[in-house]
Amino acid sequence: MCRSEVASIRQQIEVELDAMRRGMTGVAIGTSRHAFIHARMNRIGICQEQLASQVGENVAKQIVCNLYIETMK
Repeated sequence: MCRSEVASIRQQIEVELDAMRRGMTGVAIGTSRHAFIHARMNRIGICQEQLASQVGENVAKQIVCNLYIETMK
């Protein structure tokens, strides 16, 4: 496992989650907000797949879940 690659992927997930959180509370409405959040979720999924290749699927799911909970507080 390459720690720097894992850290980089985690950081990207945090960026996407933060953008998604801001998008949910921003001034955009309707389909533009939905499309924005959907795009962020897709990117998080790609990052999760990359993370799973480094640490395994279960650990990757746990990391993403924990980051989601922490970001959405």
